[in-house]
Amino acid sequence: MAKKLFIKTYGCQMNVYDSERMAEAMAPEGYTLTDRAEDADMVLLNTCHIREKAGEKLYSDLGRLRPLKNAKPDMKIGVAGCVAQAEGDEIIRRMPMVDLVVGSQAYHRLPELVRGPRHAVDTDFPVEDKFDLLPKRTGKRGPAAFLTVQEGCDKFCAFCVVPYTRGAEVSRPVDRVLAEARDLVDKGVRELSLLGQNVNAYHGQLEGRDIGLGALIEALAQIDGLSRIRYMTSHPNDMTDDLIAAHRDQPKLMPYLHLPVQAGSDRILKAMNRKHTADDYLRLIDRIRQARPDILLTSDFIVGFPGETDADFRATLDLVEKVGFGMAYSFKYSARPGTPAAEKETLPDAVTDARLSELQALITRQQRAAQDAMVGRETTVLYEKAGRLPGQMVGKSEHLMAVHVTDPKGQVGDLVRVRVTAASTNSLAAEPVA
Repeated sequence: MAKKLFIKTYGCQMNVYDSERMAEAMAPEGYTLTDRAEDADMVLLNTCHIREKAGEKLYSDLGRLRPLKNAKPDMKIGVAGCVAQAEGDEIIRRMPMVDLVVGSQAYHRLPELVRGPRHAVDTDFPVEDKFDLLPKRTGKRGPAAFLTVQEGCDKFCAFCVVPYTRGAEVSRPVDRVLAEARDLVDKGVRELSLLGQNVNAYHGQLEGRDIGLGALIEALAQIDGLSRIRYMTSHPNDMTDDLIAAHRDQPKLMPYLHLPVQAGSDRILKAMNRKHTADDYLRLIDRIRQARPDILLTSDFIVGFPGETDADFRATLDLVEKVGFGMAYSFKYSARPGTPAAEKETLPDAVTDARLSELQALITRQQRAAQDAMVGRETTVLYEKAGRLPGQMVGKSEHLMAVHVTDPKGQVGDLVRVRVTAASTNSLAAEPVA
């Protein structure tokens, strides 16, 4: 009898990919996915440590699962991902109801942990490559998929736990990336998003030469049936000339780039250990836009980093005004234990809250302007699902904007040229071009 597996995925796209691979690792053990924890024989919480109060969210969710565990004592509860990597045995100490804890680099061992004794913890950084030990991708896929090509980080930003929870920068071999990409395309995928904590730090060997992400994209673009390529998340210091050139030369590489800057003040950027200045970032944006004038840029910002003054914050607003982002994620600074910035005094919440509101209002205006500018223009949409209204399809534009298209003949997986008829802050409406 098949067993049911429920996975809750927190945070980033890399966790979405990891959750898919965890489900595939558990399939040979007889587990199939369910979308209801109440129906599950195993619940797996795949955590992320980037966002604020990540640990608190985990323990809150575990508390909500306690009555379910009490009612179904044989149900297994596992914690995976970056919070698992960071806290390990502490999770089981605080929540003995948890059966197993597995870190971000060891989830290929999930089956043996499930078969083993209770309270198993595996947060090692194993010598073996987990991707080599995971089963092949299974089943027919949707038209868009994630593909991890790089993991870890060597940047050691003062606010970030990624180097400690994901380890050092490691790139997957080119041949294995290409093989997985071909397999996904064979299963119906038309758009691939390449993932990595610093994806543009990718490096590998192709035909006896060292290559970076730009050359990997060029190799992927040769795959018949693959129509679109994206990548995220990138660091400004790893935007190489060949990667910028790929935005100019590779039609399958979409005109979209998520390039976190975090702040606009050089003093704060130095305190963050970002190793670039605001001017470095602005010059880089100019080069990227020269290569691909229609590119849409998005970014990340941290507000209220320790020591941030009004002048520092104004510098961030000034940078946002100069760049003109299509969208951006912005967060209040939240200390992560073990990071250098965690030892510094934080700003009053009232100050940080006011600054965050002002920044988000500016970003929202820019996002709405980018959406409004699309009205009357043509774009191409990859249909990912049927819409809520009869005859409606929903997909993403080249610029990763959500688009609702009135197209009674549309099918999931179609790549359709449309004309935008209306815009809101978060989506567009469109009709197929006759």
